Amino acid sequence: MPIDPICKKIVPDDTPYSTDYGGKKYHFCSDWCQVKFEHLEKSVIRMRRAIPEKERIGFGKLRKDIIKPGICTLCGACSATCESVAIKNEQPTLVAKCTGCGVCYNQCPRTITTEEGLVGKMRLAYRARSALPDVKGQDGGVVTAMLAYALEEGLIDCAIVTKKSDEEPWKPVPMIARTYEDLLESSGSMYSHSMTMNALMSAIKQGLRSIAFVGPSCNIDAVTKMQKSPYGFLNLFMRANILKMGLFCMDTFQYEGIKEFVESKNIRLEDIESMKIRKGQFEFQTPEELKVYSLDEFDIYRSSSCKYCSDMASENADISFGGVGTPKDWTTVIARTGLGYELYNEAVDSGYIDSYLLKKEEMKRATNLARMKKIQMYSVNRREKKCD
Repeated sequence: MPIDPICKKIVPDDTPYSTDYGGKKYHFCSDWCQVKFEHLEKSVIRMRRAIPEKERIGFGKLRKDIIKPGICTLCGACSATCESVAIKNEQPTLVAKCTGCGVCYNQCPRTITTEEGLVGKMRLAYRARSALPDVKGQDGGVVTAMLAYALEEGLIDCAIVTKKSDEEPWKPVPMIARTYEDLLESSGSMYSHSMTMNALMSAIKQGLRSIAFVGPSCNIDAVTKMQKSPYGFLNLFMRANILKMGLFCMDTFQYEGIKEFVESKNIRLEDIESMKIRKGQFEFQTPEELKVYSLDEFDIYRSSSCKYCSDMASENADISFGGVGTPKDWTTVIARTGLGYELYNEAVDSGYIDSYLLKKEEMKRATNLARMKKIQMYSVNRREKKCD
């Protein structure tokens, strides 16, 4: 005999309360349960219609990202919102044709689908590039241009940045930049860890009080924790105002590893003019040509900490910058706090930066990469059963 899907009571086949939905007939014990069911299903239909066509995802992606890796919580959100999904043998299972509506994936508590969930809180996002003719930084050179504005206007005493070592080509060295010339020396990206916290502490101890700090999410998180920690350094950080300028980052690599790789390709580090990671490839620009290699070839040199990082966009920064989503020679900028937003727009208004609001498809490219960084934790951060 049929079971009322609302109250779970057994009802006779000839009950006067029934309805057809999705090609299936449902029976109810009362008109109250029938109305309740119809309201619920209308809500599901509205939810499906609210998901844009391009963002609709089939059950196969839920199976790949969540079910097979063992991340499913068995909460039943997917089966509760889609009649094509049921819980069988303690896992969600497709029991009817999937329409690719995306409801099951978007309702799962283990998936990350919103912009805020992927790149953090933000006020506005921009596509930008430096308007200064002598600034030739990575992508659009926006970080250098914004620092130049803040330094020349006296808004900051210094900036904590990273430059290339004079003795070892492309080895990152943290520095306290006090002049425009210092900023030009630090422009461009390197893909190895830089111990910028040492430079920050040194600047604070020297009595510098308004400091811009540039670094990827791991370094930004270090500053954030030192600012908020109840243990020590209160006497230092209470006296310093720090503008946190975060850099997008997917991976960093051991300096000696990069050096070993390029030398194995008969390239001298000192001959490399720029480095860039783009679309799964590591690019090295030399005076003669652009050398391109698959990023997979660098896996053995990848910093182990990057396997456990899920923050591509420096979510704890005041403002974040990256070469993801926007065209070549432009920078994606995410203004997060009031301080980051105001300072960035002052630099724009003063002619240091060309800026436009980020287009939806550009933000989508950035969030897609951020999603890759978020879900990598599912494959490595597991608590295994330990035996004595």
